[in-house]
Amino acid sequence: MSYHEPVLLHQCMEGLQIDPDGIFVDATFGGGGHSRGILDQLSGGKLFGFDQDQDARRNAEFINENIFSFIPVNFRYMKKYLRLNGVNNVDGILADLGVSSHQIDIPERGFSIRYDADLDMRMDQRTALTAREIINTYDETALQGILSKYGEVRNAKTLAAALVAARPLNTVSQLKQVLKPLAPKHRENKYMAQVFQSLRIEVNDELSALEELLMQCEQLIKVGGRLVVISYHSLEDRLVKNFINKGNFLGIEQKDFYGNLQRPFTPVNRKPIVPSAEEIESNPRARSAKLRIAERLSWQRN
Repeated sequence: MSYHEPVLLHQCMEGLQIDPDGIFVDATFGGGGHSRGILDQLSGGKLFGFDQDQDARRNAEFINENIFSFIPVNFRYMKKYLRLNGVNNVDGILADLGVSSHQIDIPERGFSIRYDADLDMRMDQRTALTAREIINTYDETALQGILSKYGEVRNAKTLAAALVAARPLNTVSQLKQVLKPLAPKHRENKYMAQVFQSLRIEVNDELSALEELLMQCEQLIKVGGRLVVISYHSLEDRLVKNFINKGNFLGIEQKDFYGNLQRPFTPVNRKPIVPSAEEIESNPRARSAKLRIAERLSWQRN
């Protein structure tokens, strides 16, 4: 099972400021690349790795259980499962968001426009909702909303009507046949990627899960601890940026009586860190990556 190189590995490790005796979380274990980077710096500490994809579990089998625990659930349940393991606070949390290279490269998962397969797109194959069910059962208004909100598809209304008219659509190739006539010239692949992104986000409830993760990071990370997040599209990055900079997902400043900004984190890097040209050349998945690092403050919500 091949996984690509972890994105922005050095910058993530630097951002976490790893205490060899600390407790850390890799919220998106995947191929274990970032986890290995953390484990290399631990001595008396502990790492917890979360991943809802059953394929990821195999990559955790080689790791010493004394310093690492793999938890096979969505990171939205992080707080619950850490507490089941006797952990109430951690020194740092890392999350590498979005779909993994492995998931994209396995044709039968249905994530990629490159392969014909059933329209699946589930990150956790134990769940019921698939892209095929969305396309074939959601009404036109609901489809338009998903395409517009999650894929930022400009002709979402026209596309939604075309999808309903073309039902049933069960495979990637069938979906592509509907998309091709509606895609802007010379931008067909980007258009299809936007549509696939919108379906994938809906299937996996990604943005709600991310909001839950960030709120739990506020509760779990110790004062002075670090939050390190890599995002790959504007919807994810906006949530992360607003939460770190403003303390909420709407990006609204809230200040106390003395004019102090009320937020649980302070940004370590004002602008997102992006990969070098060399990293993008060796690892194309890194192309759209944005890394944000934040430090936990002592402020608490009422």
